[in-house]
Amino acid sequence: MTANRPPLHVLRFPALILLFGLLFLSRLFASGQDHTVLVQAKDSVFEQSAKPEGHAEKPFNAGEMIMEHVVDNHEWHVAEIGSLHLTIPLPIILLYDGKLYTFCSSRFHNEAHSYQGFKLEEKGPHKGKIVREGENSAAGGPAVYDFSITKIVLAILISTFLLILIFVSVAGAYRRNKDKAPSGIQSMVEPLIIFIRDDIAKSSIGEKKYEKFMPFLLTVFFFIFFNNLFGLIPFFPGGANVTGNIAVTLVMALFTFVITTVNGNKHYWVDIINTPGVPWWLKLPIPLMPIVEIIGIITKPFVLMIRLFANITAGHIIVLGFVSLIFIFGAISAALGIGVSVVSVAFMIFMNLLELLVAFIQAYVFTLLSALYFGLATIEPEHH
Repeated sequence: MTANRPPLHVLRFPALILLFGLLFLSRLFASGQDHTVLVQAKDSVFEQSAKPEGHAEKPFNAGEMIMEHVVDNHEWHVAEIGSLHLTIPLPIILLYDGKLYTFCSSRFHNEAHSYQGFKLEEKGPHKGKIVREGENSAAGGPAVYDFSITKIVLAILISTFLLILIFVSVAGAYRRNKDKAPSGIQSMVEPLIIFIRDDIAKSSIGEKKYEKFMPFLLTVFFFIFFNNLFGLIPFFPGGANVTGNIAVTLVMALFTFVITTVNGNKHYWVDIINTPGVPWWLKLPIPLMPIVEIIGIITKPFVLMIRLFANITAGHIIVLGFVSLIFIFGAISAALGIGVSVVSVAFMIFMNLLELLVAFIQAYVFTLLSALYFGLATIEPEHH
């Protein structure tokens, strides 16, 4: 293993901090997404709320419960014990009419869900969005730009810190033990790095040019793989649906698109404009093939985005669906709920084991397709 180690500079991850920093652009893309509404009523680090006396218990709503765990949020729900809700409020950062507003999300914990003239919409097309009270941005009023640290952003920060910590440690181990067998966490990470180098980068891009793209490929693989596994942990700081958020997958797909476009050589662009082996009547007078090829360039990152988002989100929804069955049948009959719980728990365990496999497969597929796109963009014409 030691003779086949990757160069040390590959482990420095020059793209790591850049990627995670630009992932905050996902806040801009996610501004139109629904978020669940805050329902707690007290201001503290761990929020607590109890139902008032005489208040009828709200029937269990499986759809609301599933969406609350899948979509982004302005707070982090930790646990619910009876009528006690434990949540971590997160910072609200708003830019409105040239002024910056910062406060804690717990300030919205009142009947109107409003603070300093801003309101967290409870329903309608803008449900979960922060809007200005009494104004309609669609009617020409100033827009509210939301740069808040949401649940997804906080999860990205946590995973970024842990990944940097891991790979700084691994890089230090390489420096100290140049001619020794790997040990500890280094022995876990090194096979994955060599696998990405030999079976993905070299085979897809080529021996001569693969090192240029290794930092990005390693960053994307470990970011997706780590967050997929972290999302399976049902308690804080796990459980966030980072790679199942379409804004995050969109930003990663845009990275692949930009790198492919910038590194495309002359042969790559000539083949798009003048595809070899295609009859002339498909190129002139109407350039059908060039149009098809350009559409293909655009759809590649779109496919990357949708594939990762759909697979990860679907897995979370299925697991939460089995959990919901227990409460749905339990509301009909306690005995029925207990009976269904045995089947639901068995399927949940099976799905979680399957999700462990999916966590690796989705990281592998995204990295492999990105490497294939880089390879197609940098391939040189064969001379016979």
